[in-house]
Amino acid sequence: MQKVPVSLWTLVAGVVITAISIWLGQNHNLLPEQASQQAPLVDGFFNVMFTIAIALFLIVEGTIVVFLVKFRRRRGDDTDGVPVEGNVPLEIFWTAIPTVIVVALGIYSVDVYNQMGGFEPGSHPHAAAHVSHAGGTALAATLDGSSASASTTNIGIGASPNSQGKQADLVVDVQGMQYAWIFNYPNSGITTGELHVPVGADVQLNLSAIDVIHSFWVPQFRLKQDALPGIATQLRFVATKPGTYPVVCTELCGGYHGSMRSQVIVHTPEEFDSWLAESQIAAKQDLNQAVAVNPAELSTSEFLAPHVHDLGMSAATLAQLQK
Repeated sequence: MQKVPVSLWTLVAGVVITAISIWLGQNHNLLPEQASQQAPLVDGFFNVMFTIAIALFLIVEGTIVVFLVKFRRRRGDDTDGVPVEGNVPLEIFWTAIPTVIVVALGIYSVDVYNQMGGFEPGSHPHAAAHVSHAGGTALAATLDGSSASASTTNIGIGASPNSQGKQADLVVDVQGMQYAWIFNYPNSGITTGELHVPVGADVQLNLSAIDVIHSFWVPQFRLKQDALPGIATQLRFVATKPGTYPVVCTELCGGYHGSMRSQVIVHTPEEFDSWLAESQIAAKQDLNQAVAVNPAELSTSEFLAPHVHDLGMSAATLAQLQK
């Protein structure tokens, strides 16, 4: 029986490992759904790294298993093993291949970072940026707070190469604090505890922190950016799928860091217009009327009036008591 050449076994093993690695690298389902223009770029890079990692794992672990079987100690064999001092071609090979892989991944990662806008993190002012789309229904809080925006930001993810030099469709000032995110819409006078954006709009977040370092992360967007005390940072993105997605702080910021969560709600343009209009109305209302009434400012009859029925008395009796 003719022995199969080692080179042929190596070729077959290479084909099988390549096929398995590529299939698993593209069908792993390890990442959440994609909901931004930047997400496919990050996922593509992740898939390439995962494919390479699977191939290396199969090669290394497969070689170990083969050697365990082939070179195992046989019963009754007490002789010494074959002395092996080294193999220069093999050492060059297993040094050169990782070097090529690392250099190639480095070049690829730089290209992805550039396409995401990492090389243009906002070197020009966007204070006059306008909202071109809008939609949604939600009750906005009417908190009074100073704007966290900066006229220029030099750190973070800015406009993509296709959007450089263009103003964002929507600008939102994001302030991180222990342990909450506050979102202020400077062009609309709205402040909320959750982020609302229209799908397809170019959104610019101006990030800041008032106490310690926080980190703004939306897994479905594949975007994360630190919010730094005293240093303006920026995160610019385009949401591509309506829905509600978690906003997570990924920088340990104190004892309640794990509860520092919010959400980003991506509306259709029509829904965002509706949410914006409702929120502006809520923001203009007198908080004493819209939120609560101070009992100390009410007369006795005014205070008791809502409870007349429960007290089992008529309005006339209440008026008589007031006298």
